Amino acid sequence: MSGDREIPEDAPAHCPGTESEDAGKASACAGCPNQNICAAAQPKLPDPDLSKIQESLANVKHKVLVLSGKGGVGKSTVTSHLAYALSEDVDCHVGVLDIDICGPSIPQIMGLQDEQVHSSGSGWSPIYVDDNLCVMSPGFLLASPKDAVIWRGPKKNGLIKQFLRDVDWGSLDYLVVDTPPGTSDEHLSIVKFLSEAGTSGAVIVTTPQEIALLDVRKEINFCKKVNIPIIGIIENMSMFVCPKCKKTSIIFPPVENGVSGVAQSMEIPFLGSIPLDPLIGKCCDNGNSYLQLHPDAAGTVAYKNISQKIKDYCISLNESKD
Repeated sequence: MSGDREIPEDAPAHCPGTESEDAGKASACAGCPNQNICAAAQPKLPDPDLSKIQESLANVKHKVLVLSGKGGVGKSTVTSHLAYALSEDVDCHVGVLDIDICGPSIPQIMGLQDEQVHSSGSGWSPIYVDDNLCVMSPGFLLASPKDAVIWRGPKKNGLIKQFLRDVDWGSLDYLVVDTPPGTSDEHLSIVKFLSEAGTSGAVIVTTPQEIALLDVRKEINFCKKVNIPIIGIIENMSMFVCPKCKKTSIIFPPVENGVSGVAQSMEIPFLGSIPLDPLIGKCCDNGNSYLQLHPDAAGTVAYKNISQKIKDYCISLNESKD
């Protein structure tokens, strides 16, 4: 929306929105009945909601984006369990923001699938998993988990803005943002909306096979183009761990040096490897924390080591600011 004008229902799927400098000029605008109107509009004013988002997130110390180039690499699983790992310190307050609008899986993974959002005088209230761990997801707004979300870009962007501007996050040490795969509308929106509030950095999740690494290279380049600092890359499902005999097997053989090789060649940190443990999938299906139910498992050790590296990175950011 710009002024009192709303984007019509027949806008193209990737409509940049009337507030964008590309309104009426982007390739997605070709053939749109409103193309000439948008192109001839007055120069766009700065989005006044950016300062409101900055104010809303003033007490959130670190905003960490979790990205993946390809779907199915376990990004939401990693997001939730990094949040679990960070929140094991009772003095550390953690929030999870799910902006995977069309495929919100965080409520299922974190055992919150029957919850709904409540409003108060201070805004929308996130759902609490524990005293120091809260979650907000578009899944909480659906009447049923089976409902399909069929939205155009502008409506998705509007919801992301609401989650940042209108949710009462309170004081958080970490806000971990689970994004959809790729580099689409949601990614551009979260980068724009956090431009004044600031982003601590991005964690990129991938699996070892080359077909996933092809896309993760694009994700790394996306971060560099939009000036998002990269905290590091995580290799998920690196090997299969038998829950009975504990023997490990390589399921996705890496090409050359795999994920660590990509990290080295693209000059970003390698945060570590998480095994393909069937117990992780079982815990996600049942809405349980793998770290709590299997504290001595190899996957738990990996998650804790990676979360400590993220903490160390954020501590170094604070020290550099001081």
